[in-house]
Amino acid sequence: MKIGDIELGERPLFLAPMEDVTDASFRYICKEFGADVMYTEFVSSDGLIRDARKSLEKLKTFPYERPIGIQIYGHIPEAMVEAAEMAERAEPSFIDINFGCPVNKIANRGAGSGMMRYPDKMVDITKRVVEAVKLPVTVKTRLGWDDNSKIIVELAERLQDTGIKALTIHGRTRAQLYKGEADWSLIGEVKNNPRMVIPIIGNGDITTDLQAKEAFDRYGVDGVMIGRATYGRPWIFKEIRHFLNTGEHMRPLTVEEKVELAKRHLIKSVEVKGDRVGVLEMRRHLSAYFKSLPDFKAIRMKLVTENSHLELIKILDYINERYTSDEKIDN
Repeated sequence: MKIGDIELGERPLFLAPMEDVTDASFRYICKEFGADVMYTEFVSSDGLIRDARKSLEKLKTFPYERPIGIQIYGHIPEAMVEAAEMAERAEPSFIDINFGCPVNKIANRGAGSGMMRYPDKMVDITKRVVEAVKLPVTVKTRLGWDDNSKIIVELAERLQDTGIKALTIHGRTRAQLYKGEADWSLIGEVKNNPRMVIPIIGNGDITTDLQAKEAFDRYGVDGVMIGRATYGRPWIFKEIRHFLNTGEHMRPLTVEEKVELAKRHLIKSVEVKGDRVGVLEMRRHLSAYFKSLPDFKAIRMKLVTENSHLELIKILDYINERYTSDEKIDN
């Protein structure tokens, strides 16, 4: 699969952009476990053109993350064009347009998946962005606004005609948010449309290696994007790749391996964001890594309230000591 001239290999695995999750430290860990393509957290076009600090910070990427896309969202065509030009100057591998985010504060303003109510405007914004930048442009969107307006098959053709180099489809409508099951049949219909020549990336409810393989085999997608299942489990990319290559399930990570992973993630977070912010933004990740452990409530409370990364490392060492011995007994 290619995005423009960017070679991604066969059956690439994508890390979905997620606000307050897929920051630089989390991307570092996901890349370590085999994510083939990643994105920044989505960036507000309004925030960029107003030089909002948080939006500008999201533009920063690192060489080891490539190929990586900067994802922008908004509903004003001129602002989206200016934001795309600013994003291009940050030198990502490609620019992605978010027409898929369903949260109220974005969709109700007509941005993200709110644009599904205005397909003509969506196509116009995409065309303007494609014409404004030299980098490849991709789009992420949904099936439609609701069950009565699943317009993705026709819309995919129109978006392709603007010159985008790949299309990611989340198999839900905006009205569904993240409820119910993703409908991959419509994603497959887009992929199997003889008019479509750009790569189609499927997204929605991929939580296991078997589901990822089915997405490739049954629906024919060129790539699979994984979002919420990576939270607390970034090694899912390695699990899927192992299964695709061997047909066998990868053995589960041990507590000791999870502890070492959590330490690397914590250290990278502090390195990127400093001690205070790095710790604050890591605490939720740390508790997610160990959520399946028994009798964990008291330790979790320590993880999510501790402000020192050195003390967090001590807590992680305690988790390793306590639960690794339990694993040996169980085995």
